[in-house]
Amino acid sequence: MTAMTGKTVLITGASRGIGEAAARLFAAEGANVVLLARSRDRIEAIAAEIGGLAITADVADWSDVKDAVDAAVARFGGLDVFIGNAGVIDPIARIEEADPAEWGTAIDVNLKGVFHGMRAAIPVMKRQGGGTIITISSGAAYNPLEGWSHYCASKAGALMMTRAAHKEVGDQGIRVLGLSPGTVATQMQRDIKASGINPVSELEWEDHIPPEWPARTLVWMCKAEADAHLGADISLRDEDIRKQVGLI
Repeated sequence: MTAMTGKTVLITGASRGIGEAAARLFAAEGANVVLLARSRDRIEAIAAEIGGLAITADVADWSDVKDAVDAAVARFGGLDVFIGNAGVIDPIARIEEADPAEWGTAIDVNLKGVFHGMRAAIPVMKRQGGGTIITISSGAAYNPLEGWSHYCASKAGALMMTRAAHKEVGDQGIRVLGLSPGTVATQMQRDIKASGINPVSELEWEDHIPPEWPARTLVWMCKAEADAHLGADISLRDEDIRKQVGLI
């Protein structure tokens, strides 16, 4: 038995990277895991391995996210944790060269997707008396980077969504916080490397942390030990946080 046994956790962007690692760890911790992503075959394969529920959906579509939350509640009786992990880095381009449609898609996924998740999860959590909402943030929410105007702007907006949600529902048993993991060894970092734009692309693969680190941190963030960070981001660049999570 663990603190997550029997809890229902919905993770967006669960087909790979941090989302997949988190899905596997929460399942190992005894949670009912709902995997949401656009990649049907991939999330169905992961769900079959861990005993989770796979839902094909696009976080940029409000009805998709609402239906996914409703399905989680129908299957498991509630929703204890919502993790807004889905995110895109394309198009990596300077502002004057960026494709407007692709730039807008990044905002739809990285920012509107966070709103859709909160909007769907909060009423459920209010009815059941509480829950936890975690958004995957980034150092890009605080620092501009060349070629990343879409990513920096969307992550800064998502951070403000975290703060706003905490202000609105933090006194109603709903814990809202963000995780800024730093650079993680995922496909996104391969895409960034290939772009050759800004200092992040100059990092080597061994400079990135494994996705299992943020996954373990997400489990820790569902516990009271993380309450000091409600309404704000937790940074995995912080050595003290790494110690508290048990990563070092």
